Amino acid sequence: MAEEAKSRLGRGLAALIGEVNDNPPASSERASRGQRRVPIEFIRANPKNPRRQFSDAELEELAKSIRERGVIQPVVVRQVAGEQDAYEIIAGERRWRASQRAGLHQLPIVLIEATDREALELAIIENVQRQDLNPLEEALGYKALGEEYGHGQEDIARVVGKSRSHVANTLRLLNLPDSVKAFVSEGKLSAGHARALLALPDPEAVAREVVEKGLNVRAVETIAQDAAAAKGKPVRARVAVEKDPNTRALERRLSDFLGLSVSLEHRGESGEMRIRYKSLDQLDSLVMKLGAA
Repeated sequence: MAEEAKSRLGRGLAALIGEVNDNPPASSERASRGQRRVPIEFIRANPKNPRRQFSDAELEELAKSIRERGVIQPVVVRQVAGEQDAYEIIAGERRWRASQRAGLHQLPIVLIEATDREALELAIIENVQRQDLNPLEEALGYKALGEEYGHGQEDIARVVGKSRSHVANTLRLLNLPDSVKAFVSEGKLSAGHARALLALPDPEAVAREVVEKGLNVRAVETIAQDAAAAKGKPVRARVAVEKDPNTRALERRLSDFLGLSVSLEHRGESGEMRIRYKSLDQLDSLVMKLGAA
């Protein structure tokens, strides 16, 4: 990737569009890479756009606004290879769809040069910045960057401006059962609900209960904690009886210092210390406290 492309990705699409608007083209060559208006039929959707769902009501509302005020922000596109009058959308598919509903014949575009990988990266950045993706669409976008273009989680995090733990937690949502993922896609479950459900032995049953009763994320986390406690109760109860007051006091001191649950088990002169964390964010914090980052 050229240095200019790297800089473009780092600043994001909003900065790119602003840059084009603030510097009008001074020549036909410059105009070919800047903002212009083209027939709407020259524009096509990107089959790899991470955003898959478009609310009919939202599209109709946007179409109404476009009829009254026009398209305020241009659609970001790239030239389709081998075709003169064909452009593939990088960012702005919702505006393009709504403009068709509004009966527009031309659409303002910003034409940029981008490889397949850059186009996917920019599409994810744009949607994440606008919070237009549902959690599963975001996860599928990250998965595509990993599988198709060899990005590790650190690379993805750097590209989209998120933490590595956020990327890792989002990717984990793809491990949910299909029925639970459907609830997430439909907006019936939030990302927080979905992450809490991952810790349950039967996430489908709890997901249905969450939807039916309107449970919040904290309620699901409590269910997960209770399930984990019930599973390990015999072992923990037996160990607790055997521990002396000094051991329990040391566990409390360590737990308070680390902000995590700490368990000590002695076996003569040796033993083991267990530190429980509930999220990758907590693990990252622990690593930093231990000076191992």
